[in-house]
Amino acid sequence: MAFDIDRYTRQSEPVSWEDLDYSVFRENPLPPATLRTLRYMCEIEFHTVCYLRDMLVSPSRKDPQVGSFMSTWNWEEIWHGEALSHVLELHGITVKFDELKAKRVKLGWRDRISPVKQSMLSNIVGIDFVAVHMLWGSINERSTAAAYKRLASFDDSPVLTALLKRIAAQETKHIAFYTTQAQARLEDNPRAQKLARMALRTAWQPVGSGVSPESEVNHVMHHLFSGPEGRREIAAVDRYIATLPGMAGLTLLTSSLDERGVPA
Repeated sequence: MAFDIDRYTRQSEPVSWEDLDYSVFRENPLPPATLRTLRYMCEIEFHTVCYLRDMLVSPSRKDPQVGSFMSTWNWEEIWHGEALSHVLELHGITVKFDELKAKRVKLGWRDRISPVKQSMLSNIVGIDFVAVHMLWGSINERSTAAAYKRLASFDDSPVLTALLKRIAAQETKHIAFYTTQAQARLEDNPRAQKLARMALRTAWQPVGSGVSPESEVNHVMHHLFSGPEGRREIAAVDRYIATLPGMAGLTLLTSSLDERGVPA
């Protein structure tokens, strides 16, 4: 099915969260492991603007549908971060812009050179880079939605569950765009398929890798995806990605859990 980009951008609005009764956290605060995971999620949602920055120097910016989507997508992701930061603040954890900026500064030359490298490589590849971008986005959004779903499923907090489900609902729209675009751009395009497969096998890492310390990435992977249920959630993402043109046999997410010693 085609994705109606005009309808999506026209109907987009910030995730609703102010109507929830957050007073319950006074009596029943969230456990430390959950708060640690929420902070990771919050910081990555706020970091989306850097991903958008890198894409704006690539061939993706020239496609009107992709450009419209990326602008709206970034705006929605920022509001996901705002909602999560509110929950954290109620637990005495403040995620400030200055702290996020300091983290980006610590990335040093890698962060500063990222747009330059992206521009050079993507424009050498040409229009087929957009297929890689769309597939990469589909995987990241699917894994993010799986993370929200998992956290909502095992933390006994109706308020947090309601909030995470609302965020996940918006992520579902992001998945729909990225996946329909990836399917169309990979179909009958062997070169794009080879480029995408090579990029994923050599460079893909879980969302947040390279931005957050590896210790935090490992915590989130273990917290959310340990055990049979977590592995089933990840395997479902791998199976779907493998159905896309040229991606048969890829097990990116499962392999990433194995590399980090996440118990099955």
